[in-house]
Amino acid sequence: MKNLLHRYKHAWVLGYVFIYLPWFIYLENTVTDNYHIMHIAIDDFIPFSEYFIIPYLLWFIYVASAICYFFFHNVKDYYKLCTMLFVGMTISLLICTIFPNGTDFRPEVDPNKNVFSLVLSWLYSTDTCTNVFPSIHVYNSICVHIAVTHSKVLKRNRMVTTGSFILMVSICLATVFLKQHSAFDGLGSMVMAYIMYLFVYTDSYVPSRKKVREKAIG
Repeated sequence: MKNLLHRYKHAWVLGYVFIYLPWFIYLENTVTDNYHIMHIAIDDFIPFSEYFIIPYLLWFIYVASAICYFFFHNVKDYYKLCTMLFVGMTISLLICTIFPNGTDFRPEVDPNKNVFSLVLSWLYSTDTCTNVFPSIHVYNSICVHIAVTHSKVLKRNRMVTTGSFILMVSICLATVFLKQHSAFDGLGSMVMAYIMYLFVYTDSYVPSRKKVREKAIG
């Protein structure tokens, strides 16, 4: 047991869930009116499609699978992914706390239309249309794909990287096709992901001082 605890001591990071969930639930229960409506012109041209509930829900498996994979196979990559995920999620909660926000363009969904509408109707009833900026679905999906493409093992597998990219894009599109988010929420997530990427991953691309000196001499 002692060896097991030592081997997986990096599990402490996952304790973040005990910070995120109570905070998120608090916002969901308190931000119910008098919030800023997130909306840009392109939102009016994006059609509604209940079929995007599939990639939207696959987000949970996508993120959880990535965390589990790196947890057991590469602790360094695991810490990088968790840093991107959890810092960004905290920033998102701070924004929603200071700047209450939401949307107002959810359509009426007939749960009897098909199974996709039925599941979406359930989602609408459990997940409010508030606390949407920036989109955690979009942000986390981008973070996972970045982690996949920076893994020495996974990036060699074309099927994995291509599948990850397709799923990431599908999840991002799902947020707007399901009318869960404004396109502006997704754009905010992209900007946040890029900034976090610079802090977490670009050290891998900074040439060593020795190489810089050799290049300067040459």
